[in-house]
Amino acid sequence: MTEPVVTDQNPIASPANRIPTPTSPAPDIVRCAYMELVVTDLAASRAFYVDVLDLVVTEEDEDVVYLRSFEEFIHHNLVLRKGPVAAVAAFSYRVRTPEDLDKAVAFYEELGCRVERNPDGYNRGIGDSVRVEDPLGFPYEFFHEVEHVERLAWRYDLQTPGCLVRLDHFNQVTPDVPRAVAYMEDLGFRVTEDIQDAEGTTYAAWMRRKPTVHDTAMTGGDGPRMHHVAFATHEKHNIIAICDKLGALRLSDRIERGPGRHGVSNAFYLYLRDPDGHRVEIYTQDYWTGDPDNPVVTWDVHDNQRRDWWGNPVVPSWYTEASLVLDLDGQPKPLVSRTDDSEMEVTIGADGFSYTRTGDQEQGFKLGHTL
Repeated sequence: MTEPVVTDQNPIASPANRIPTPTSPAPDIVRCAYMELVVTDLAASRAFYVDVLDLVVTEEDEDVVYLRSFEEFIHHNLVLRKGPVAAVAAFSYRVRTPEDLDKAVAFYEELGCRVERNPDGYNRGIGDSVRVEDPLGFPYEFFHEVEHVERLAWRYDLQTPGCLVRLDHFNQVTPDVPRAVAYMEDLGFRVTEDIQDAEGTTYAAWMRRKPTVHDTAMTGGDGPRMHHVAFATHEKHNIIAICDKLGALRLSDRIERGPGRHGVSNAFYLYLRDPDGHRVEIYTQDYWTGDPDNPVVTWDVHDNQRRDWWGNPVVPSWYTEASLVLDLDGQPKPLVSRTDDSEMEVTIGADGFSYTRTGDQEQGFKLGHTL
């Protein structure tokens, strides 16, 4: 493969070790809605997300801060909770009806997963909620009932040049991507793009419920871990403004990768690291995927434009580092090692930055050749 391959259906083969499909119907998931992060220094994290990234404080106390983006009308998109170990406590999805919570319970109990339900919700502003440790080891939450707050889309007097307007997606690290994809398809997700090699190894897949490129992605690696949580801006100039602000505040070391444009998703991006090392993507201008026959795009793992459309190298930390996730008791989940080839190993040279494309003889002037 040299150019992306476009097909009419999911090109990822169903794995022999797939998680059984429940007979119980899956809950009808509307979108990714919020993430609960455990942070070790709440004041430092608040300063990063509020003073630097300009997320809006809905409520806060000495132990937790509830934040939302400017176009959001539900109580929060991000929860920062003080704790002893930096990790993710919940990947939270909104479901279409209250009855979908009953479906979530039945679906996951049939899978033999640990399931808990709190009629009062686990966080302020959220009602009856179901939390599970899913078959991949991730803490998932499902809810419908929410407290509405003021949507600030029209408050241009409050909006900054780098305004974050909505939560866009999660990205999860898991050792077996095809197994994860099959399970997520049972949960109602659809693949929009993926990365494979000529031997059929799948390195990552992007999956959606709302009609964008993804609500979550499954990235191959030791897991379960959280690779990043992503917030959207309206336009790419908003991302450039964030970079300028970080530079002006002498916080440029928070920039891990970018700005740039992805090949996968076609979106303009920037990756940042918060004070605990949690990765945050700022993201804009992907495309509509809501038609029932939306085609799937498969990228060759050796295509250097898959991760950055301009061919810029990916720093090794982007492949190797990610956040722990917690079980329902608040303890870090142990990691399972990936046994398939890793994307970093097959695409990045010993210098950590090599330009790669199968069959190329001329390497060009990428960073690894100037060190």
